Amino acid sequence: MSILVVDTSALGALVFGEPKAEKVAELLSEGTIIAPSLVWFELASVCLKKIKAHPEKKRLILEAFNNANRLKIEKVEVDHSAVIDLALDKGITTYDASYLWLAWKLKADLVTIDEKLQITYSKH
Repeated sequence: MSILVVDTSALGALVFGEPKAEKVAELLSEGTIIAPSLVWFELASVCLKKIKAHPEKKRLILEAFNNANRLKIEKVEVDHSAVIDLALDKGITTYDASYLWLAWKLKADLVTIDEKLQITYSKH
C-alpha cells in the first residue's frame, strides 16, 4: 500500500460532499493516509466558513465535520523550519508547504484538489 498525504482541500471536499469528493475518496482508498497535525485546525476553519455561509445547515455541517474523525488519518509533525524555507522557496503558504514537505519527506503521493499545490508537488 502506498502512503498518501492528504491536504485540507481534498479532505474538505470529501467531508463536506463537494464536487470532487468521489475522486478524492477513490484516491484515498489506495493507501495509508497521513497529514500534518494542522489538517484538523484547517478543516475546523472550513467548517466554520460553511456554517457562516449556510447557518440553516449548521447541524448537517457539524455532523459531517464530526464524522471526519472516523477517517483513519495518521497525524504527523513536520519540521517547521524546513517548512518555512520551503514556503519561501516555492512562494506558497506555510500551511501548503507543510503538506508538500511531508509528501516529499515520506516519498508519498499528495492528494489535493489545489491546482497550484499539485503543480508544485509534481515539479519535485
